[in-house]
Amino acid sequence: MRPHLPTIAIIGRTNVGKSTLFNRLAEENKALVSRVPGTTRDRHEADCLWRGRIIRIVDTAGLDVPHAEDLEQDAMKQTERAIEQADLILFVLDLKGVPLPQERKIAERLRRSKKPVITVGNKAESPAQILAAESGEWRLGGLPTPIPISALRGTGLGDMLDRVYESLEKHGIPPAELSQISPVRVAVIGKPNVGKSSVLNQLLKEERFIVSPIAHTTREPVDTLVEVGEKNYLFIDTAGMRKRGKVRKTGGLEAIGVERTVETIKRADIALLVLDASEPFGVQDRILAGLLQETGIGVIVVANKWDLIPDKTPTTIGKFSEAIKNALPFLTWAPVLFTSAKTGQRVDELFHLIDEVQTARFTEIPLEELEAFFIKATRARLPMKGKGPKPPKVLGIKQVGVAPPTFAVTIRAKRTDVIHPSYLRYLENRLHESFPLSGTPIKVSARLPTVRAV
Repeated sequence: MRPHLPTIAIIGRTNVGKSTLFNRLAEENKALVSRVPGTTRDRHEADCLWRGRIIRIVDTAGLDVPHAEDLEQDAMKQTERAIEQADLILFVLDLKGVPLPQERKIAERLRRSKKPVITVGNKAESPAQILAAESGEWRLGGLPTPIPISALRGTGLGDMLDRVYESLEKHGIPPAELSQISPVRVAVIGKPNVGKSSVLNQLLKEERFIVSPIAHTTREPVDTLVEVGEKNYLFIDTAGMRKRGKVRKTGGLEAIGVERTVETIKRADIALLVLDASEPFGVQDRILAGLLQETGIGVIVVANKWDLIPDKTPTTIGKFSEAIKNALPFLTWAPVLFTSAKTGQRVDELFHLIDEVQTARFTEIPLEELEAFFIKATRARLPMKGKGPKPPKVLGIKQVGVAPPTFAVTIRAKRTDVIHPSYLRYLENRLHESFPLSGTPIKVSARLPTVRAV
């Protein structure tokens, strides 16, 4: 399902600077960086452009957590999968320390993988550390002598990338030529433990994201680019968003992850708002719905855990759909899909829905149809007055933008606030009813007639 790019896995023990190197190569701060061991849990993917050609880089969790708990074990399984799927491995060491026994074990594990391995000595920020890289002490498990770099400062990365590209060419896996890929960016959001990562794993047909009953397992947005047919989708698994008061109390990595989730939503094309169908829809669900409505991106509501609903009848989906629309009045225009990530029920239908919503976001309504709509809508209901002494006269409507579809209503008045906001919402609702605009918000604003110069 992935576009065919050579994949480079960044491997090493905790706190050697893997995520800093990943961010430097990706040229943006995609991965959280902190001194807390185990900060990285899921695999992160990004494209790296060097000398006009592209490779895929993968950030991973450290392989050296002693007496690992369940979450750390799951994270290390993700790292093992990254090794198995990689075309080449960057083995990162910290030249400020000394080789540790666990690093010798990792080196032996990588040697057994039969994959091409390039050893990288990070934090080489002094002549002594650069010289240390060339000493035999850092040649672990029969692997090559490390290339000294500083991920923090960016030094030595050119030599490292040249070596990576040479090795890929030697093994018959050349980097891809630069081409424009414009994927649909799909953010997956919801409260903790509603099944966001499970839905994505089922959708991708791979255990790509860690699934755990422990809240806030996903600490930060994680990107995965997939190709289905000739279409590209960038799925972003985000941190579960709890109430702000609870996040403030815990602070730290969770607060940073939630902040990044909000930024991710603003940059997405479409959001999958995942709900737990087996529980009552609550305040936090409504807060997330309001946040999505404000951003202007497309939305699909995914009611997950449908398998847990007992005694379903042919009318059950209708009743739940109505309950969701009542609970989330901001998103009455969003389609609702009832899924079970556990059984896979209806999950594959998400690709079709995403395509429909993305098409709706860029819909341009022909002028004749828009004029006919406007005549019918204004005959059914005339505007109420806003802040003026009387209701304004509405003269016409024009589409002025897409993504989301945006319309301007021309009114005869001295200022635009004389038309009541409820009338603009009325027109938004009628537009949703009259045209194939499911899944996308609509923006309608008032404007005054253009005064032409004589």
